[in-house]
Amino acid sequence: MKNGLRGSALTRAMLERGDEDIWCAIDDDSDEQAMIDHGYNDFTAHITSFSNGKFFCSGGMPWMFAVPVKISEMTQAEVGL
Repeated sequence: MKNGLRGSALTRAMLERGDEDIWCAIDDDSDEQAMIDHGYNDFTAHITSFSNGKFFCSGGMPWMFAVPVKISEMTQAEVGL
């Protein structure tokens, strides 16, 4: 990446550019915490805006940190069936 944007800073830049389909790992503590596999919840959200220092998801909930992630459908071969 030419300018080194990562994590929540990258999400903010994407929103400023006008991106709309931004899926993120979310947390209220840190970018690093957002990326931890908690095992009991996926902790991902469709982020739609950034206002007053918080990211907002399509459900209206505010989050302090939102790291953009790729979400794609798994295939039968990938799961070994």
